[in-house]
Amino acid sequence: MVYIKSNTEIELIRESSLLVSATLAEVATFLKPGITTLQVDTLAETFIRDHKAVPSFKNYKGYPFATCISVNDAVVHGFPNKNILKEGDVVSVDVGVYKNKYHGDSAYTFAIGKVPVEVQQLMSVTRESLNRGIEKAITGNRTGDIANAIQDYAEKQHGYGVVRELVGHGLGKQLHEDPQVPNFGKKGTGSKLKENTVIAIEPMINLGTKDVYYDSDGWTVRTKDGKPAAHYEHNICIKKKPEVLSSFDQIIINEKLNQYLFSDY
Repeated sequence: MVYIKSNTEIELIRESSLLVSATLAEVATFLKPGITTLQVDTLAETFIRDHKAVPSFKNYKGYPFATCISVNDAVVHGFPNKNILKEGDVVSVDVGVYKNKYHGDSAYTFAIGKVPVEVQQLMSVTRESLNRGIEKAITGNRTGDIANAIQDYAEKQHGYGVVRELVGHGLGKQLHEDPQVPNFGKKGTGSKLKENTVIAIEPMINLGTKDVYYDSDGWTVRTKDGKPAAHYEHNICIKKKPEVLSSFDQIIINEKLNQYLFSDY
């Protein structure tokens, strides 16, 4: 069942979504060679709780951490751990918060220091594929219109692998609601988008094959060919013009500042 939100509910989801954005911006100031993803998880959880919210992911279906942090060939749902991040790693951080009975859910992929040009291109294309999908998130369109825009840009135009096994979703009182929002599909298919529906659009794009597998922890999804992946996610309210409830603005500012400060690390 697709839940149509009231304007009051949308503002509460916006508040949660922007807290996720602020958490990711805090992460952007901290990421550098020599730290662990477990340290990042602790930082994010502390920040969320300090802002009178709780991490949506912690204990969700048994997931043991506050964040999903996926490094290099890990696409999504990576476990934070004590492995040291190094120059050239690509790190996707996915965060959810629950505040005032509503969830926010967003993700951003970071480069640790200098990464290969082909990985920079993957990240750029994945970001743009998200933008292409958002453009189609308007009243009267269908989820297939979003999916097709993402797939066309990332897969047909750039030759990357678009993950099939995982999709975007509705968002509200539950972390995952209807409708499902795939990143692949045909125009004019799927659920019709109704005004004031809130969805999370989250392209998961691989440098190589679209094929993935689950790691031994039962959660981490990895590329089958071992090549890097990228993942970005925004929360969108369906209107005649898409309304983005989350924000990457401060994340980008903090990321650039951090890269400058640690350029000689």
